[in-house]
Amino acid sequence: MTVDVLVPTYRRPAALAATLATVAAQTVPRLRVVVSDQTEDGTGGVGAEARAVLRLLAARGHEVEVHRHLPRRGLAEHRAFLLSTARAPYALFLDDDVLVEPDLVERLLGAMAGHSCGFVGSAVIGLSFLDDVRPDEQDIELWEGPVVPEEIRPGGQGWERHRLHNAANLWHVQRRLGLTRDRQRVYKVAWAGGCVLYDVDKLRRVGGYSFWNELPDHHCGEDVLAQLRVMARFGGCGLVPSGAYHQELPTTVPLREADAPLLLL
Repeated sequence: MTVDVLVPTYRRPAALAATLATVAAQTVPRLRVVVSDQTEDGTGGVGAEARAVLRLLAARGHEVEVHRHLPRRGLAEHRAFLLSTARAPYALFLDDDVLVEPDLVERLLGAMAGHSCGFVGSAVIGLSFLDDVRPDEQDIELWEGPVVPEEIRPGGQGWERHRLHNAANLWHVQRRLGLTRDRQRVYKVAWAGGCVLYDVDKLRRVGGYSFWNELPDHHCGEDVLAQLRVMARFGGCGLVPSGAYHQELPTTVPLREADAPLLLL
């Protein structure tokens, strides 16, 4: 297997099923799909619909694993567990409320092969915002050469790049630039959430999510911190067109005062 698709989930049985259905449609011939469920009661996580899609994945020759990982000790610890299960050279961390186009994993792998960086992210687009055009949030810095390491810090140079990933900004930018899956580019990011392909060795070499025990159980920004560390040493980028779409469900992380990069950088 070239890619492990790592999916953390919590109390989103319908959304998880929809996400896995788009994984089942990928053009990459063989994937290893690892789902880790932290739903405490065992009834609201990997439901019958998701299990049907997992059976379809297995029938098509993909490798499937489902774990129940309890107790809940925060997002970073959950991602650390998933990373510990990775065996392939690349791992796609995919949130349980993201839909991906059929060729996205293939395109992410192509971008990774072309730039040999630490991660390539497909920022998620909120399609309910298609009519909400925000020119002041649509600055994009395309990589004109190879992706190189960058040191980004909260509030510092490059931090405001995250605004490009709000609402449907990336959709508007990719259409304005005439970018398509046959004419894709990579661009500079502060971070990308929801759908990120990592070089597993490089993620592990910066410590992965081992910082989880330095955070309170209720925190956010764990993916941001991991990406900032990878980017500082190996470089990272975003892929445009994105090909990843948010299901736009209510967050399962309502307590967000403890922001990992603000606490630990």
